[in-house]
Amino acid sequence: MSDWLKFVIALAAALVLMLAFRALAFTVYTVDGKGLQPLYIDGDRLLVNRWSYGLRVDGNGMLPYSRMLRKPVSKGDIVVFDLPGDSIEGEFIARCKAVPGDTVRTKGGMMVVPGLKDCADADYYWLESIHPKNPVDSRNLGFISERNIIGRVVCILYSHDDSKNILEGYRKERMLK
Repeated sequence: MSDWLKFVIALAAALVLMLAFRALAFTVYTVDGKGLQPLYIDGDRLLVNRWSYGLRVDGNGMLPYSRMLRKPVSKGDIVVFDLPGDSIEGEFIARCKAVPGDTVRTKGGMMVVPGLKDCADADYYWLESIHPKNPVDSRNLGFISERNIIGRVVCILYSHDDSKNILEGYRKERMLK
């Protein structure tokens, strides 16, 4: 086998491994908005552990939803989640304020977070952003299913002010926090 073919095969294998690692283990999400200020600010790039609650298998209708090596979300965890269907596009960040079985006090009275433990059905969580006017959290959407939780935020990988050029906009004080 020629040297260039070995190089191409090694490069392709490295690319496949990198894509698998990114898709299954860690992903980087960019904060776009003020939902978790002052903890996270616009332009922060967050490292998200996709395995923190087990491997999420969602076959988009072809396979049933499941989580392998399932672990529950804990109160206080900051998570990335998406919403089912086409109600609102994108991924969102919020802090878990209540887990299945907790009582939540809202303007409409008291509610108990629903959930079936040790069951294939998804549990539900009450997720809130820190900023009170953020429309994408449980105060406006209701309970968020475990099925929609992508993973736990590990740290701020780096932060960049997108209004500045690529070399000047980095916020060194926010790296790896």
